Amino acid sequence: MTTKSAAAAPRATVYGYPRQGPDRELKKAVEGYWKGRVTADALRQTAAQLRRDNRQQLADAGIQEVPTGDFSLYDHVLDTTVMVGAIPERHREAVAADALDGYFAMARGTQDVAPLEMTKWFDTNYHYLVPELGPGTVFTADSTQQVAQLKEALAQGLTARPVLVGPVTYLLLAKPAPGVPADFEPLTLLDRLLPVYAEVLADLRAAGAEWVQLDEPALVQDRTPDELDAAERAYRDLGALTDRPKLLVASYFDRLGEALPVLAKAPVEGLALDFTEAAAVNLDALAAVGGLPGKRLVAGVVNGRNIWINDLQKSLSTLGTLLGLADRVDVAASCSLLHVPLDAAAEREIDPQIVRWLAFARQKTAEIVTLAKALAQGTDLIAAELSANRAALASRAGSPLTRDPAVRARAEAVTDADGRRSQPYAERSAAQRAHLGLPLLPTTTIGSFPQTGELRTARADLRAGRIDPAGYEERIRTEIREVISFQEKTGIDVLVHGEPERNDMVQYFAEQLTGYLATQHGWVQSYGTRYVRPPVLAGDISRPEPMTVRWTSYAQSLSDRPVKGMLTGPVTMLAWSFVRDDLPLGETARQVALALREEVDDLEASGTSVIQVDEPALRETLPLRAADRADYLAWATEAFRLTTSGVRPETQIHTHMCYAEFGDIVQAIDDLDADVISLEAARSHMQVARELAAHGYPREAGPGVYDIHSPRVPSAEEAAELLRTGLKAIPAERLWVNPDCGLKTRGWPETRASLENLVAAARTVRAELPAS
Repeated sequence: MTTKSAAAAPRATVYGYPRQGPDRELKKAVEGYWKGRVTADALRQTAAQLRRDNRQQLADAGIQEVPTGDFSLYDHVLDTTVMVGAIPERHREAVAADALDGYFAMARGTQDVAPLEMTKWFDTNYHYLVPELGPGTVFTADSTQQVAQLKEALAQGLTARPVLVGPVTYLLLAKPAPGVPADFEPLTLLDRLLPVYAEVLADLRAAGAEWVQLDEPALVQDRTPDELDAAERAYRDLGALTDRPKLLVASYFDRLGEALPVLAKAPVEGLALDFTEAAAVNLDALAAVGGLPGKRLVAGVVNGRNIWINDLQKSLSTLGTLLGLADRVDVAASCSLLHVPLDAAAEREIDPQIVRWLAFARQKTAEIVTLAKALAQGTDLIAAELSANRAALASRAGSPLTRDPAVRARAEAVTDADGRRSQPYAERSAAQRAHLGLPLLPTTTIGSFPQTGELRTARADLRAGRIDPAGYEERIRTEIREVISFQEKTGIDVLVHGEPERNDMVQYFAEQLTGYLATQHGWVQSYGTRYVRPPVLAGDISRPEPMTVRWTSYAQSLSDRPVKGMLTGPVTMLAWSFVRDDLPLGETARQVALALREEVDDLEASGTSVIQVDEPALRETLPLRAADRADYLAWATEAFRLTTSGVRPETQIHTHMCYAEFGDIVQAIDDLDADVISLEAARSHMQVARELAAHGYPREAGPGVYDIHSPRVPSAEEAAELLRTGLKAIPAERLWVNPDCGLKTRGWPETRASLENLVAAARTVRAELPAS
């Protein structure tokens, strides 16, 4: 065996780190700036301090090469748009007037200017801002942020590696700008973009960068020969530059597949591969291309997306195999640690025996350092860590929490008939129309209403014992009365109770189901300043008692109009949780579906005629490779039908999805057999309505006419125009009128105005319809 030189000793590194701070300081600073309570200088100081703290934590843990450029005030893809000067025309004036305000205008919009479209980052629950490009796009380099963050790290005396979104992925994530033909391919701009990347790379080298990481996760997806040729050309040209740092091209979330030979042959100095999601496939493929002689391999052997402890012995085996396939093998997480919470040690309310099973960002960095140490100096040096790791793994495997024989027996007894409605849609639709008596273009909302400071205070007061349960419940009843009253006065046709009792659409249910663990500090960024605490799915799932019937029934008692029962669907319950890795996802989905089916049946029995089962994560969880999708969609759609198929024909089943590329799953949407689906459409200009029409979707749909992730209030005419566009694809008897998503994050003034305009738009367009 060849003896490695000291220079080739394995390093411990990561691709990115949670941005928010231990107490979500970034969220508070950014939102304070939006409200005028925090100055721009104070916001920048908070951000700089968080970056310093993050880098120091990593260095103190033993991470030998820290990332820079991974920190963002809102979104790293938006930061890339700024870096390459691809500012949309409608935002240029704002950016020129004030770069910070212009940045947030692109993210959130203003009353006069719409924001960039937002969608999911591959198959995660992180949302990015979609670049808008066209034939006339002119790129200009602005490396200010990237250089500044690198210099900060170097000033701390740290070895640092800037991380950028790669040029191929950036273009593949982009969409044609408004007014540009839909068939425009942003990838055709590659030759125009590469010189800008070359300039940024030169700036980073001049600032002291030895290495720069270019993230190309889009290359783990199925790619056409032309797209692979573009990748080959991009890294041939960037590799040929003389004034540049060493280049590390990173992939993650799946196997690199047909792109691996392209990148292995490229004149770059290193590759980073995911050896958790697709360990065996990537390892075999790497061996098949002859490894990476003379190059650096960064091996992502610690799962950067889930929170279970690493099997250190298994990872060491993988790393040992990789040692012979590259000049140097470094150890990393499989992707940025942005996707996991900060520190499991903060979870004081979880059984300490269970906390041993968990690894958040800080624990993962410790695992990475331990593995790098063993790889460099031998396993004897980590004997104690290996022993503790084996004990923790055995503790989890043998825990009664992880297995409930009754739940498993019930899941195994499910038949195909359990997942089918008793009547076809045409017959159900007639029964529902007669039962509900709704007008054409019925109006509704997605479910949640603003979560006011008073509601959050009430929950905190209950936890702290400052109010008793009776006092808390009266506050909830008061909020429901106000929400129902507002909807009735506004003229909304199908009401919701507003969900004031719910902290989060997944966590609320997880806290009432067996098999789930709730965290207190496990915050993860979803988008911008929106952070969620994904529950931990640790064991078999069952429902001890009804979860939503009480408040839904109370709301229905206040109105003669139908009030929707609101549930989160089984796929989303999995996608927005940290799922178990010791049971196939399809089996867990069936367990969750059976628990939710009980809730649906109880809602119907209590008099609820409209029940919405949200599945916004159905597209998000779609496997990145087409070959893997059929199996996923089979169990995912079965789980939804299993949840909803026990109801009577006159009970109307709704579902909801948002911020995803729906065209990829139109057939699956059809296969859900929901009576009504509401979808995000405002930012994408009713694209989904056209996709449903092209598919021949036969049921009712509500493509959203109000973008709730922007503070702007759409006018009645703006909403009406979107409705008219929707009517070109979906007939009036099957078109609903609703916002894009829930209203939890909005304030009451904008919510009132927007919904009043939405109802006015529906009435206007209704009056324009030909008399029947």
